[in-house]
Amino acid sequence: MSAHPEGTPCWADAMFPDVEAAKSFYGEVLGWTFDSGSEEFGGYTQARSDGKAVAAVVPQMGGVEGPAAWNLYLATPDAAATAAKIRDNGGTLAMEPTQVGDFGTMVTAKEPSGAYFSVWQPGTHKGFEKMGEAGAYCWAELTTRDPAATDAFLPAVFPFDVKSMDVDDVDFSVFQVGDQPVLGRLKMTDDFPPDVPPFVNVHFAVDNCDAAIATITKLGGQLLFGPMDSPFGRFATVADQQGAIFSIIDLMTTEGEMPSFT
Repeated sequence: MSAHPEGTPCWADAMFPDVEAAKSFYGEVLGWTFDSGSEEFGGYTQARSDGKAVAAVVPQMGGVEGPAAWNLYLATPDAAATAAKIRDNGGTLAMEPTQVGDFGTMVTAKEPSGAYFSVWQPGTHKGFEKMGEAGAYCWAELTTRDPAATDAFLPAVFPFDVKSMDVDDVDFSVFQVGDQPVLGRLKMTDDFPPDVPPFVNVHFAVDNCDAAIATITKLGGQLLFGPMDSPFGRFATVADQQGAIFSIIDLMTTEGEMPSFT
């Protein structure tokens, strides 16, 4: 069975043209250290925060085009059964269920609105060992131009309940497992350049959002949005120096009342 409940985010990784540059960047921004890369698995390199597994970076494979991008894995106890649900509900499989040594089984898919994500059935690799703290994953939002397609697809594949945020100027929903929010869905507005495809925006927690932005820009990354205060924390969306988009959030610096969801 999955160490993380079915449908919950359990791992994140990214493929980079220059993995050494990525290690240097995220080491300085998020304080990560890195294991030795696994030659058997294409140089796959696990990142750690306080000695605990938090993500991985991997050299870009030959023939792969496009900028670097973060990829989110959702937990499943049965990758083959989840793959069948993805197909049956309008998704596309980019990678059929594939066993990765004794670590686990993965699937990579595209949901109907166009965002890629992966599914992980754990073996010896259970996923995140640290979450919701500085230096670790804390949240993700599927960012799409077709929220209706996403809102119909994900609860058909995973045991999600959908709740919509009661705010007039933002189309935002959360997917819950039981009463626990595990994933957001944000409708892309005209603020997003038209050539930006739907994507899953992974959030990493930091001690100080503004200090992290200063480090990111010093290292050649870009500030794309924010920083902005919210009831959830002070956050910003950024890109690293190789183009991978992600968000950072200081969970301790909050402002305003929590919105309601229905």
